[in-house]
Amino acid sequence: MLREQVRRFVEKEVIPNGDAWERDGKIPREIYRKLGEMGLLGMQHEEEYGGTNMGSLASVVFGEELDRCSFGGFTSSVTVHTDMSASHITRFGTEEQKAKWLPDIIEGKTVCCVGVTEAGAGSDVAGLRTKAVRDGDDWIINGTKMFITNAVYGDIVILAARTDAPDTGARGISMFIVPTDTPGFKVASKLEKHGWLCSDTAELVFEDMRIPGENLLGQENRGFGCIMQGFEHERRMIGAMCSGQGAKAIELTLDYVRTRRAFGKTLWDQQATRLRLADLASKVAMIRALTYQTAASKDAGHPVSRETAMIKSIAPEILHEVVHGCLQLHGGTGYMRGTPIERMARDARILRIGGGATEVMLEEVAKRL
Repeated sequence: MLREQVRRFVEKEVIPNGDAWERDGKIPREIYRKLGEMGLLGMQHEEEYGGTNMGSLASVVFGEELDRCSFGGFTSSVTVHTDMSASHITRFGTEEQKAKWLPDIIEGKTVCCVGVTEAGAGSDVAGLRTKAVRDGDDWIINGTKMFITNAVYGDIVILAARTDAPDTGARGISMFIVPTDTPGFKVASKLEKHGWLCSDTAELVFEDMRIPGENLLGQENRGFGCIMQGFEHERRMIGAMCSGQGAKAIELTLDYVRTRRAFGKTLWDQQATRLRLADLASKVAMIRALTYQTAASKDAGHPVSRETAMIKSIAPEILHEVVHGCLQLHGGTGYMRGTPIERMARDARILRIGGGATEVMLEEVAKRL
């Protein structure tokens, strides 16, 4: 039922409007409201705050079906809100914080982002330098963040900052809930990207930004563990996105090669075409199987850190092969702006970087062998 509901939403609301969103460089706020009305923004949150608390497997289905829309920027913006930022409040927030923030987040009235990455600290989270210092009951924050999705038009940033000496590394990081209208919060620039054009991405600057002590999320100096838990879920969601986008690329390509004629027959009649698509489809099925199995194991209470790292290390690499293989079968048409497969080839590239670069994830797998 969830899959069918999301697929209907994508067909009605996203596919007809996605090209306009790409040109505008943003997702309309009313789309979040519509998703909220359908109960699709609360699957990671408790029922008492308006959520449905459906678990990891439901989120995987959600992410997979969203990314069948072929607009990766749309999926990234929504899943950053649902699964990569607001979920920190559910996992580590106080009852007061949950009651204050979650209802509007789940209804789509408030849009969230997560501020961890910096110019010198991406996959190496322990290297972040944004600093938070106590001042009475408040915190004063100075620093910068880079490549932050939803930061231009969002309302809340779940922000990581150093609250101990720089040499404490991972042990000196804390998390904060920061409204974007806080004095000292500045969107330094809206970034122009290679892909994901309909998602807004920004560089942020914090200059003597004062936030109340009650906005500390979780325990002081224990934020690194919060971030790692968030990353683990994010990486499963990336597996779901790769599965959905890969399946859509193959679907589009099958439609194309069965009608495009060359040398007196359709491209589908050429054995090389059939075998290539069979190979790519099999690899997408592998992504899907590993992602679903890992999500189900997580919901059953089993540790899945190794399997999640495997998903993030291999799924985007396979998706890269799939979308470019499908673009090749589209020929010159696939290279033209305005075609879904050209956009998908651009959008897929970031998944080998964001959420932990492939090389870093392979090291994480190796540690757990």
